[in-house]
Amino acid sequence: MRLLKLSLTQLIFLGMFVGILVGYYAPSAGPTMNVLSQIFLRLIKSIIAPLLFTTLVVGVAGAGSFKQIGRLGLKAIIYFEVVTTIALFLGLGAVNLVKPGVGISLPAEPGQVALAQQKTAAQTITEVFPTSIVDAMARGEVLQIVVFAIFFAAACAAIGAKAKPVLDLCHGVAEVMFRYTGYVMKYAPIGVGGAIAVTVSSRGLEVLKYLGVAVLTMYGALIVFLVFVLGTVCLIARVPVGRFVRAVKEPALIAFSTTSSEAALPLALERMEQFGVPRHIVSFVIPTGYSFNLDGTTLYLSVASIFVAQAADIQLTVGQQLMIMLTLMLTSKGVAGVPRAALVVLAATVAAFNLPMAGVLVLLGIDSIMDMGRTATNVIGNCLASVVLARWEGQYPAQVPAFVPAAAQNPPRPSQR
Repeated sequence: MRLLKLSLTQLIFLGMFVGILVGYYAPSAGPTMNVLSQIFLRLIKSIIAPLLFTTLVVGVAGAGSFKQIGRLGLKAIIYFEVVTTIALFLGLGAVNLVKPGVGISLPAEPGQVALAQQKTAAQTITEVFPTSIVDAMARGEVLQIVVFAIFFAAACAAIGAKAKPVLDLCHGVAEVMFRYTGYVMKYAPIGVGGAIAVTVSSRGLEVLKYLGVAVLTMYGALIVFLVFVLGTVCLIARVPVGRFVRAVKEPALIAFSTTSSEAALPLALERMEQFGVPRHIVSFVIPTGYSFNLDGTTLYLSVASIFVAQAADIQLTVGQQLMIMLTLMLTSKGVAGVPRAALVVLAATVAAFNLPMAGVLVLLGIDSIMDMGRTATNVIGNCLASVVLARWEGQYPAQVPAFVPAAAQNPPRPSQR
């Protein structure tokens, strides 16, 4: 009964441990364990198309037109895209420099086609636009789904109230897919155990070293991003770094320990308002950033996707890596509320470029460790975004008392002897 009380993260770690033991001590069980992992992979693939389409439509159409969003919204979108793009390319640089996946040599999947075919720029651009959304969903053409969803959402926003039934339907389907994803994730410990068992049975315990290097690569890239990228943003926007660190410390620790941006949201809103950001900017920028400014998540996705290619011994050209980055920029928007959102986005991107899905399962074993760092970075990035946008609007600092940590707001009374 105690097993049923374990969290999903604990069960995934348990499944990974059992998979390591089975793969090492009973390598002949590899075919059976491979069936378990393939079932999970097929379930994950079934999520991608309906979830991406509905969440993108709801997210883009829900934001309304630029006239409705206003000047602040347009500035926020520009800032979000610039910073997340930097995060993507920083992750890309780190994973190409360290090469944590080189040497794993994942076993080839049946029917797996490597990225050997070269396409011209004209072919690549043309194939982004779908001739049939049904065909694009059936074949898992992620970029085509994204392009259709964006145009579809723009049309919904343009016709206004008449599109409300369509948006309500998309919202309802998205909620169903969230629940469906939750059901699929309950099978994750078994799928992860099967994938790790197959990998260990073919490569031995050496694979754990590669996973450790992948974790260190991502955390090293996150530190560089926080210090040099967000640090530079602080200098440009003249944000007092010391006070900002004190203000954001508690929300970031909550996000790190719970791996939940939502858990840190109330405190993040409060701290940024105390820091001097006007309430109307805080209440708009931070929640919007939860969908459009996932700095830590986008950095992780660039590391993870290239890691999978390296683990499968697939050589990606610069052009192919840039296409993967473009796909990640588009597919990572609007799915912040999805359980294990990064897994869904990573699976969609891997499937779109014919990379082995087994690599996603291998990474899922260490996903919780990576999730702590990327979630904390997401919260820090969104808190800083609210300060930058307030400065950009000429409304920072607002006329509020300077930020004082909670412990200092009610100092202890002197003891009376």
